[in-house]
Amino acid sequence: MTKYKGDEKVKKSFEKLIEKEKPKPKVVKNSIRAFIVGGLICVLGQFIKNTLLNYGISEEHVSSLVPIILVFLGALLTGLGWYEKIAEFAGAGTVVPITGFSNSIVSPAIEFKKEGFVMGVGAKMFTIAGPVLVYGIGTSVIVGLIYYALMYFKVVG
Repeated sequence: MTKYKGDEKVKKSFEKLIEKEKPKPKVVKNSIRAFIVGGLICVLGQFIKNTLLNYGISEEHVSSLVPIILVFLGALLTGLGWYEKIAEFAGAGTVVPITGFSNSIVSPAIEFKKEGFVMGVGAKMFTIAGPVLVYGIGTSVIVGLIYYALMYFKVVG
């Protein structure tokens, strides 16, 4: 079967038409939204920290409690379906903070709940967050070993 030579012309003109009609991203507007919402999440974390310190909780305990509370809030908002709406507005502003990590674990767990707790929730929960955990933990081990070696040979400290 011979290929019609006009197919390439049609394909190229169609690709040009698609490129011309495709909506252009609003980079400045999206960046401002991401900055504002990401900043508000950080302000919330600072507010929680200050509140806990005002109640007399030690700095050491507060440094553990703030991420726990933010992860809980991210999971709660995801479960209620609100985090997705915030993310639609803010984009990357909700991905970067720790609440985005919480969302990346809870979302697949909710989505695959119908497949059961083992093969659904358990297996799919870390599909997005898994690589982040693997590379984060791997990098921290490497940095820790380098630091230990530098301390052992008295290069630092």
